[in-house]
Amino acid sequence: MKRVSAISLGAAALALILLALTGGRAASRGDNGVLQGIVTGKIKPAKLTFTRNGKTTTKVLPFISGATVAAAAAAACSEHAVPNCDERLAGADGSGDVTVDGNVTGGQPSNPRGLPRTLGCSGRTSNGNTRVNQDCTYRRQAEEEQVYNPANPANIISGQNDSRVGFNQCGIDFSTNNGHNFGDLLPPFRQKLNDPASQEPTTADPNRHTIEGGPGTFHTYDAGSDPALAADSSGRAFFSCVTFDVASNASALYTTMSPIGADGSFFFNWTGRPFTVVEDNSPLAFHDKNFIAADIYRSSPNRDNVYTTWTVFQFDANGNFRQSPIYGSMSTDHAVHWSTPEEISGASDGLCQFGNAFDPSLDPHACNFDQGSDPVVLPNGDLEVVFNNANTPSIDAQQLAVHCKPSGDSAAGTAHLNCAAPVKVGDDVATGEPQCDFGRGPEECIPGAFIRTNDFPRIVTENTQNNHLYAVWQDYRNGEYDIQESQSLDGGLTWTERGQVNPDTGLDHYMPAVDQSPLGNDRVGVSYFRTERVANENAPGNTFTGGGIFAPCDSNGNPQPGTQGCAATGNSDYVLSGGTSGQTPYDFRVVSPVFPPPDGIQTGFNGDYSGLVVNRGTEAHPIWSDTRNVDPYAPSNGVVHDEDVFTDTLGLPNGKGPVGPGTIGRR
Repeated sequence: MKRVSAISLGAAALALILLALTGGRAASRGDNGVLQGIVTGKIKPAKLTFTRNGKTTTKVLPFISGATVAAAAAAACSEHAVPNCDERLAGADGSGDVTVDGNVTGGQPSNPRGLPRTLGCSGRTSNGNTRVNQDCTYRRQAEEEQVYNPANPANIISGQNDSRVGFNQCGIDFSTNNGHNFGDLLPPFRQKLNDPASQEPTTADPNRHTIEGGPGTFHTYDAGSDPALAADSSGRAFFSCVTFDVASNASALYTTMSPIGADGSFFFNWTGRPFTVVEDNSPLAFHDKNFIAADIYRSSPNRDNVYTTWTVFQFDANGNFRQSPIYGSMSTDHAVHWSTPEEISGASDGLCQFGNAFDPSLDPHACNFDQGSDPVVLPNGDLEVVFNNANTPSIDAQQLAVHCKPSGDSAAGTAHLNCAAPVKVGDDVATGEPQCDFGRGPEECIPGAFIRTNDFPRIVTENTQNNHLYAVWQDYRNGEYDIQESQSLDGGLTWTERGQVNPDTGLDHYMPAVDQSPLGNDRVGVSYFRTERVANENAPGNTFTGGGIFAPCDSNGNPQPGTQGCAATGNSDYVLSGGTSGQTPYDFRVVSPVFPPPDGIQTGFNGDYSGLVVNRGTEAHPIWSDTRNVDPYAPSNGVVHDEDVFTDTLGLPNGKGPVGPGTIGRR
């Protein structure tokens, strides 16, 4: 167990010799925008070079999330050599025949077991789990989140990135019977015209819902990503998503509301100022990676308030990266009016350095190289927000948190988050993390599944009755991806690292979610993916490549001679773990079948996060995506396995798990 606090580095420990920007240049107003530059590899993450104790180090700073990049990738197919990004390229060469279990069926999928073909496609393989998305397509659903309705705990609302209509959108799912069955929808949020000028303060709404302002594109948004959900004490549900154009600089963030009684089956449309958190059309600011929280506590002075936090990637007039701080906004009237966005990641002399590396006008101790924020509300109405931060003098990063005391009225323009300076939650050890090349240069990845990953922290979703908080994240301190946990017993004012959650070794453990029992008894649940490791996974300088769907990789995870791509080789599963009072490691149970890596146009992506909610006692509902279902239209549809979202209803495991080697598909 390690106590973490803000300790200043001595001047002798660090000599800053060079701060250099390598890549990270934003698109100008005259080209196809920031996202297209990122997708095609023309725009790369900023790099920071410094010398400490005579050793020169270059680190890559936080960048646009994998989910947003994946959502924009399809638009690049027709103009750029972007591999495996559009099923039409594969379908144009397809024979029209369908292969099922090795047999050609002549254009229609067979139904050998006579399974019912109903709305929701109940004949799809579920292996005892509940399939959350109900579409009958073979297009990707991934990056899932789940909450419950405190006014009716059997009402569960979920969300995921959803590609069933072409460009990725944010899909919504809802259950009124405790997760046994789901309905789903793609909400009609694509009517909003981009118009930042209309988001300036008015008499009716004195808040400013834009960072850079200026004229808009005046056409609807193309795509969405990063679904986030919350529910308040009265039974309203809230849904949030970042949205953007794939070939311009238009980006926005909205959070809208499902009224009492709708149970997440209907959300109000987003067409103008109501439900707008922020909107821009500028290469100077891009909005990414949001999460939301609602105040569920009947005794709270801020009861039913809603909060949104996200990352703003900011550039200068010449298109050079400046910073990527965390912003926040709040609503006191059920998401209709949102407060003017505020930078909340703050500054710390003891925790953060290099804040002015790319803009001398900024505070050198600003904690402004951030990504992946996650908020939670406390019983007294305060707000705690955790996020990943790279203002550190090493390759390794850190998890930080800010404690906020929200006040004011969002409709009157007086609402503010009032966040204190950040404190340290824990270390994020990135040294030795594997790298994969998905066409844009090396990125943090899980080589066995050949997917992008990240070290973003997750905090408990609800249920903080005793002011105890838990945050989890993945890092590489043990030479493999493992899940780390930190605990706060004072509402987030101080944090203590509790150690490794997963008891098994020899696998990669990643993209965790965390919640605790509403009983206030410190029963904690953590769910996460596991994947088999590949040879030389963490060899220095080894970058894995891939992208094909038929050629097997060699023993190092690289394409065979004479091939352009290869399939990943590592099988995966998803597990639910549980314990008490942060006494790690936790015992766990496997909740999914063994599933293969994403393939074809899905290669490289299984989302940026998974989800978990504990709604009654120690009853847990993990939610994840996997590739158990085979696409009968392969290869014409561009994939072999379909990515779907699944959940289950399970009791939390209790107690410590024995340390030992892990086996996919087994405890």
